[in-house]
Amino acid sequence: MDTIASPPTYGQVLARFGHALSDPTRARLLLALRDGPAYPADLADLLQVSRQNMSNHLACLRGCGLVVAVPEGRRSRYELADPRLAHALGDLLGVVLAVDPAACRAAETGDLLRS
Repeated sequence: MDTIASPPTYGQVLARFGHALSDPTRARLLLALRDGPAYPADLADLLQVSRQNMSNHLACLRGCGLVVAVPEGRRSRYELADPRLAHALGDLLGVVLAVDPAACRAAETGDLLRS
């Protein structure tokens, strides 16, 4: 007899989001995708990580339901799974900057994508 999985709780959904943000590269990746869709090779260059490392992080974010791959011929373009994520990331970043004044220096210099 098959059992039907129950839908995730709010706590489980937030924990999944927290897991995605717990790695600095994934956090920077989400911030980069907030600006618009991109290809993995371009994201790897932007964040200065290997393509294999980028592939692993994108797989994690897909598994968390935060990004989607959009096939384009032999390549895939990545984007946030829902436009509301861009807004949520902006709100979360605003809260972090409000409670951590040291982070404001990075915001002023536009250095939020660096680790």
